Amino acid sequence: MEAVLAALATGLWRWDNRAGLVTFDPEAARLIGLPTIPGGEPVALTEAAARARFHPVDWNEMDGIVQLAVAEGTLAEARLRVMDGHGRVLRTVRSRSKPIAHGDSPDSYELIGTLQEVTEPPPEAASRTPVTGDWRRSREAFLLDAGRALAEAGSTEEVLRVAAGLSMPGFSPEGLAVFGVAGDRLTVIGHHGQEEGDEAPFTDMDLATDYPGAEVVRTGRAVYLSSPDEYRARYPAAWPLAARFGRKSWAFLPLVVAGHTIGAWMAGFTYPVSFTPDERSVLTTVARMLAQALSRAGAAESERELTDGLQKTMLPSLGPEIPGMTIAARYVPTGGGLQVGGDWYDMIPLPGGGIALVIGDVQGHDVRAAGLMGQLRVALRAYASEGHRPDAVLSRASRFLNGISEDDTDPRFATCLYVQADPATGVLEIARAGHPDPAIRMADGTVLARPTAGGLPLGIDPDADYPTTRLVLEPGETLLICTDGLLETGGHDLDSGWSRVRAALESGPAERLEELADALVQAVHGPSSHHTTGPLADRREDDIALLLLRRTASALPTLDRRTAMTIAQAEPERIAAARQQVRELLHDWADDDQRDSAVLLVSEMVTNVLVHTDGDALLVAEMTRPGSEPRRLRVEVADASDDLPHKRRPGELASSGRGLVLMELLADRWGVDPRGEGKSTWFELYEPSASVSRETGDAGAGGSSTGTSGA
Repeated sequence: MEAVLAALATGLWRWDNRAGLVTFDPEAARLIGLPTIPGGEPVALTEAAARARFHPVDWNEMDGIVQLAVAEGTLAEARLRVMDGHGRVLRTVRSRSKPIAHGDSPDSYELIGTLQEVTEPPPEAASRTPVTGDWRRSREAFLLDAGRALAEAGSTEEVLRVAAGLSMPGFSPEGLAVFGVAGDRLTVIGHHGQEEGDEAPFTDMDLATDYPGAEVVRTGRAVYLSSPDEYRARYPAAWPLAARFGRKSWAFLPLVVAGHTIGAWMAGFTYPVSFTPDERSVLTTVARMLAQALSRAGAAESERELTDGLQKTMLPSLGPEIPGMTIAARYVPTGGGLQVGGDWYDMIPLPGGGIALVIGDVQGHDVRAAGLMGQLRVALRAYASEGHRPDAVLSRASRFLNGISEDDTDPRFATCLYVQADPATGVLEIARAGHPDPAIRMADGTVLARPTAGGLPLGIDPDADYPTTRLVLEPGETLLICTDGLLETGGHDLDSGWSRVRAALESGPAERLEELADALVQAVHGPSSHHTTGPLADRREDDIALLLLRRTASALPTLDRRTAMTIAQAEPERIAAARQQVRELLHDWADDDQRDSAVLLVSEMVTNVLVHTDGDALLVAEMTRPGSEPRRLRVEVADASDDLPHKRRPGELASSGRGLVLMELLADRWGVDPRGEGKSTWFELYEPSASVSRETGDAGAGGSSTGTSGA
């Protein structure tokens, strides 16, 4: 055999990629210019020594062809110029080799092939031979441009648009399709060069189908079909689906990321393509870049979906409308990471009908900042819902944050502004922890910053104090509280940033609060929505959170009457006075039965305090008229005990235990609210019209009770 091959000027060689050795039989050694003895032993060279025997351009080309053959399981064919030690070409040889992969790694293989001297000149179509500079230069320029364009694509749609616009050197596909995998089904991610709807037969296709794209996904190997006859012969079942497009050649290549086939790429040509090694090399390289770009785009889109979900989970809704007040809020994340940081806002309903507005900023713009923000927000809601004053809420929150960060290697602090608002009076009680001051836009459009007393950021000193500042928000005025991102974005400092925000606040819409919130964000960095992501967010240096609170006059309840009194433990006789106070307050109430019910409930509530606690009872009764609605009676009895009442089922002869049962039967609404120290039990009655009262007067006091609980 060796004699026959030597007579044909053909040698054998073996390249073991794992060992890094290339072995030549005597004839192959002679062809590459090594001294040999006919019939002697094979010559083994290191890869570096073997590479030195060939022209460097040809060796680099050979390396790419080998990689392609390993990936596709095909033969590797190339022309190589053999060089002497002085840089002169001795001869040109043709190499044909078969790769054998070892294990699952594409970088571990062995090639066994032949070397044969070539005496004829290169073919005329020199631009498509591996040793010709024109093809190589145009191919390298194309791959460089394609790689740059695919790397810059930020979404799956952009990746597909770039792929559709690729003009390959010497040959360009007329139709493209990108397939994905969903379980055991082949799906179409996108396509180009076909009409809308043409992809329908290929969507949701079983991977076991005898279709080239499905086979590529199953095997991870490319399929090249140079003619319709070849397509029809290899895939007779799928041929009718492809025949109607009128194409002459097809290439189906796997999209592989980290060794896993995530889909397939189809390139269809309207003219015959022989798919030379150079052409297959270009297509394979594009497929690799396309797979990486699709993987990056998919990961980015998943992150955006995760960001949106986190934002919706961690940021509150503003809840139901508040009589006499309107609220708008915006949150715009920074462009870094998952676009979730430490800024937040919140609106908290308070015991007794008020609200608390909270805005804050945990140090950092990472997942840890977002996690601490979530914990701190929950803690603040808990302290506020217990009825603590603003200064106590922030003191407890600072102690909480300091405690969870005490043993942390990355302790964080947070700034915060807490506003307790009374919708009926417009009184604002503000506590501030290292946060920017609020601002108020007055009814005539004038904007003033309102300096408030403040303390250290939360989490620095567990014993820090937070003084409270009281302001009154007049009808038509708007309160702005925000994080420093609204002020400092775009290279501004606090002073210049405040000037910019002030101008936007003064010139913004006077009545439409939502539009005013949009105008503030737009003044900082372009158009925005409630939660902005994408290119706009990517340009921001810091998160932005803002809250707007406007007091309106028309919707405010009118306070008709109010009475308050304290019933001490040592003065049980004052229970009768409390009953009389309520009866006189309701002297013109339309429903006599409701008036009797109110007196009975007050007696039960006050007596319960004197019997079951050691403190005094504070009674507050108010009659209001919310706009054009019927009058409302609200009665609260507060005490210093933290023990909440529980509904019981007393027997017929029991002397107690009926209080909450009566509440449920007789009141339109009732509840028990915890306070900073103690609790408040309350009920509400709504006055019926005179005609309704006459029609239902015989039904009893509980006839219209809703029985809802606010506890």
